Amino acid sequence: MSKRRTERLLSIVVLLLSARRYLTAEEIRRAVIGYPEQDAAFKRTFERDKDELRELGIPLETGTPGLFDDEVGYRIPRQDYELPDIHLTADEAAVLGIAARVWRSAELSGAAFGAMLKLTAASSGPGPADGDDEAAPAAPGIVPRLTTQEPAFGPLWEAVRDRRPVTFSYLASGRAAASQRELEPWGVVSRRGHWYVAGHDRAARPPGTRVFRMSRISGPVKMAGQAGTVAVPPGTDVRELVKDWGTTRDRDDARPATLMVRAGAGLGLRRPPARTEPSARKPGWDLVTTRFADLTWFAQYVASFGPDAEVTDPPDLRDAVIACLKGVLST
Repeated sequence: MSKRRTERLLSIVVLLLSARRYLTAEEIRRAVIGYPEQDAAFKRTFERDKDELRELGIPLETGTPGLFDDEVGYRIPRQDYELPDIHLTADEAAVLGIAARVWRSAELSGAAFGAMLKLTAASSGPGPADGDDEAAPAAPGIVPRLTTQEPAFGPLWEAVRDRRPVTFSYLASGRAAASQRELEPWGVVSRRGHWYVAGHDRAARPPGTRVFRMSRISGPVKMAGQAGTVAVPPGTDVRELVKDWGTTRDRDDARPATLMVRAGAGLGLRRPPARTEPSARKPGWDLVTTRFADLTWFAQYVASFGPDAEVTDPPDLRDAVIACLKGVLST
């Protein structure tokens, strides 16, 4: 759905919600910006708009404007449109908050505008004038901070939605040249300001589950199969795959790391296949040997444990953790 059409539909909803009687098509035409001047074109556009509103679940009611009128009029009964009281758990509210931050992205604007149209029209003013690109409806009190500026986001999101395999070039951490990947995508996830896609990589040796950071995808993402040909394994949690990716996933480019972790702390750093043994030189601490694939991600993860974790090797990881901790202290 185009932005201009969304604005026009929003204006119709607001108008018909506030009307005290049925409004004719001509009255709606005069009140709503964006309809063509030609009568035939207006009728076609208005019919499409009515169909779209009904598909969105908006109760568009028809009747006669007055006792002696024969022309059909339209209105939206407020009691049929308004939502009942909604009670959300903390987790549900958090998910909605994340979604609200993403909704302005171009890739999600069609679905998001439709949702916003159904949820906010009753409390919004008339739609903005055509051509005002900055006047799209926004959720009050929410400042979108999470963006989808990665060029790969759009096609990958569509591929996940349609269950289609894709191909792309990927420059892994520590590699000088990009490699070609053929992925069956299972989901896209945002973590710590970065977007990732997880799935089954057919081109890996051996083929298996992989996670890719979108900022490292070079060139276009191309569809490599028909819709519905990708099956997500039952019980798959893409969020957990991405969470683990910086340490043990993407094994073809993982590097070893040695950490000192305080006894009883840093459970996430000890997860298999990490190896843990008591430190001989520092009582009360353990020596943890693990692997990581992404320097920036893993440095931020280790830094999140604060004074309970120290990097022994490699030097670049240690420097990156120190830089993270200094950045926190300076804010």
